[in-house]
Amino acid sequence: MPLLGDVLPAPVMWSELFDDPDEVTTFPEEDAAVSRAVPKRQREYRTVRHCARLALGSLGVAPAPILSGPKREPLWPEGVVGAMTHCAGYRGAAVARWAEVRSVGIDAEPHQALPDGVQASVATDGETAQLARLAVSHPTVHWDRLLFCAKEATYKAWFPLTRTWLGFEDADIRMDPDTRTFTSTLLVPGPLVDGERLGSFTGRWTVDAGLVLTAIVVLPAA
Repeated sequence: MPLLGDVLPAPVMWSELFDDPDEVTTFPEEDAAVSRAVPKRQREYRTVRHCARLALGSLGVAPAPILSGPKREPLWPEGVVGAMTHCAGYRGAAVARWAEVRSVGIDAEPHQALPDGVQASVATDGETAQLARLAVSHPTVHWDRLLFCAKEATYKAWFPLTRTWLGFEDADIRMDPDTRTFTSTLLVPGPLVDGERLGSFTGRWTVDAGLVLTAIVVLPAA
């Protein structure tokens, strides 16, 4: 089952792959950006941009280099918003027209417990208590990893709207195991979207194929 298709609404186009194809078309500017990286990083970089171009093609956008800005954010064609993610065994990209969507954040992670010590640096006290409850009520999900994944999607949705950093401690996330949704409440002043200040993001999550994936889509103000 497509993972991104399970968590993204219709205005958003997406593409995903679970390996690195042997033949992927790249642009010289992209090759130069990872010329000194290890082969694994080069493959991830090229494949996820291949996914992005496939998704952009669904919007009618011609293929073009997708480079990174000073904060490693993807630089999308004019009038496009989007996000990319990759981890072991997965590469995915999601894009939309700015006229329909203001920001997108996606993140994929292996469905495994976080390494020792990471949860303490990611979770608020309230989130830590929530994780303990969920581990008892729904023990088949690695909730600590899901929390990390939701925090990453939160940052990716936040940054294009603010161009500023958002720390793990700056958002408090509550997850609903029944609807596979989450709410990311911002603990710092939220971004202005069409003149309205957002206090939170809402997102969806899924667990499948040994992966956990989260997505946030910020729509225009009503």
